[in-house]
Amino acid sequence: MTVDVESLKQRMVTHLHALQDEICGALERLDGQARFREDPWQRPGGGGGRSRVMEEGAVLEKGGVSTSVVFGELDEAFAGKLQGEGRTFWAGGLSLVLHPRNPHVPTVHANYRFIHQGGKAWFGGGADLTPYYLVDADAEHFHRVHKEACDRHDPTYYPRFKPACDTYFHLRHRDEARGVGGIFFENMGGDLEREFAFVRDVSQAFLPAYLPIAERRKDTPYTEAQRDWQEVRRGRYVEFNLVWDRGTTFGLETKGRTESILMSLPPRVRWRYDYHPQPGTEEARLIEVLRHPRAWAGV
Repeated sequence: MTVDVESLKQRMVTHLHALQDEICGALERLDGQARFREDPWQRPGGGGGRSRVMEEGAVLEKGGVSTSVVFGELDEAFAGKLQGEGRTFWAGGLSLVLHPRNPHVPTVHANYRFIHQGGKAWFGGGADLTPYYLVDADAEHFHRVHKEACDRHDPTYYPRFKPACDTYFHLRHRDEARGVGGIFFENMGGDLEREFAFVRDVSQAFLPAYLPIAERRKDTPYTEAQRDWQEVRRGRYVEFNLVWDRGTTFGLETKGRTESILMSLPPRVRWRYDYHPQPGTEEARLIEVLRHPRAWAGV
């Protein structure tokens, strides 16, 4: 059966905009104080997007939930690094990163996208959790919700996408994971209509995967020392996004809006020279887990 890629593009954009509205509304209710500011933008080479950023909230120190639909011609050298053919491209996606104020609330990232390059089109995305103080039950919940969404479509998805997430969100120069992972998928290689149904379902699993964790942890008392540790670990987040993240590279290479691409960076961060937590502490336990990924949902 011939897939109508143009129809898929339009349906994906409709879904992404509705998802952006749903997620932003839920996060404003979670925060109870701050609101998202929206910046519509246009890309000179074709397309644009709408970036929404929340800052200095009661729960979210900084959060960004952005959609973009960009198209046109890729630089020849960069086009050869992608999975499609030729220089003509179209890409529609939603990307979000939430940096909570309380160090007991994990940072979280999610991305859902559809790319068309030449004669090839594919979906990609996922979601991953980055705690500063690890609560095993929270990591298990985040993974379980995503596994259930995967299992509704194909029981092989989660066993494929969980280790793919561990591999992708790995700071090779530190030999540690960015967080406790989640799922990551790119070009599943099957029927695009079926994959679109999966992307819709798994993207709608984001809120039930994350919100209960944030609700449970947002009022946990914390110390300045714990806040200091959060900012040290945010440094690792910055390192990954600027050194290894393909999404950052894609956005910059396709001449997207720089402010929207770099909205993922935390507002306060620090680097301490050769810093190591004291053995036996919760901080040290987190590092141990980040160096030895676990099977949070039985896989």
